Amino acid sequence: MVENIIELKNISKSYEENRVLDNFNLDIKKNEFLTLLGPSGCGKTTTLKIIAGFEYADEGSVLFEGKEISNKPPYERPLNTVFQKYALFPHMDVYENIAFGLKIKKTPKDQIDKKVREMLKLVALEGFEKRSIDSLSGGQQQRIAIARALVNEPKVLLLDEPLGALDLKLRQEMQTELKKIQQQLGITFVFVTHDQEEALTMSDTIIVMNKGKIQQMGSPEDIYNEPENAFVARFIGESNIFDGIMHDDFKVEFCDTHFDCVDKGFEKNESIDVIVRPEDIKMVESDKGMLKGIVESTVFKGVHYEITVNENGREWILHNTKNAEVGSMLGMDIYPEDIHIMKKVSD
Repeated sequence: MVENIIELKNISKSYEENRVLDNFNLDIKKNEFLTLLGPSGCGKTTTLKIIAGFEYADEGSVLFEGKEISNKPPYERPLNTVFQKYALFPHMDVYENIAFGLKIKKTPKDQIDKKVREMLKLVALEGFEKRSIDSLSGGQQQRIAIARALVNEPKVLLLDEPLGALDLKLRQEMQTELKKIQQQLGITFVFVTHDQEEALTMSDTIIVMNKGKIQQMGSPEDIYNEPENAFVARFIGESNIFDGIMHDDFKVEFCDTHFDCVDKGFEKNESIDVIVRPEDIKMVESDKGMLKGIVESTVFKGVHYEITVNENGREWILHNTKNAEVGSMLGMDIYPEDIHIMKKVSD
């Protein structure tokens, strides 16, 4: 059984009148890559700072391996943090930056040498020991910041939007590298981002947050394929979301049409939200579709076309490798397993 390494229990935090976290509970397992995902102001960075000890909760407890650490300062917690601004020392070379924490601990020089070289190998920057920080690219600086954090062998590494300052290609490369490093070391990573692609690419577990509360917790596949409410569906990927009525188990009505679905357990004639992902809509001839509408626009996205269809005044977004002519009538088919039913909740 996988043990929890960090437990947040009934955490609340306010800044003046603004309640950032509201009775927040979260268990983080050993050796997992967990991502806190949500829009600006949702409380994800505050959560990370409370774990790190840079902020203290107004109420609640922080446990590390079952022991209370709520009032311990950052330097007494067995974890390290990497921020978006890497805070490397410009007057020190690469070796000195990585070795800094070990020197503070008065680690013997031979051990420092060994550990620094191990870290440089881990982040694929062997031979960079004497390079100045200013001579490094943004991606290289980020790797050095990670090496400096990991050289002290923390049990948990906290990362606060560390890829935000990188360009798209480098950011994508670093997503792969970070996941590889986490798997090699087998330690817990807690990653904060507002970027859905980052979260889906890297995480074992995603926590979707909004207004200081957890909206959904699960694997990337669960979060994307089975969103629990309209907020999650809108925030993770593109979605078509419509009001609907669950007439009975496996029977739903939306867009003035009755569909079979795979959901059950709702009240009879309960008002619900329906989500259909753009890639799950099948394009067919207009007279053969469950629904039909006029193609209003198409945009080439590289791997697919994004097609906007007006169906009786309702806007649908479709993703398909085939294009459709603007102004043409298009049929749309939706299979039961591609219709996702959600209870109505406020965002």
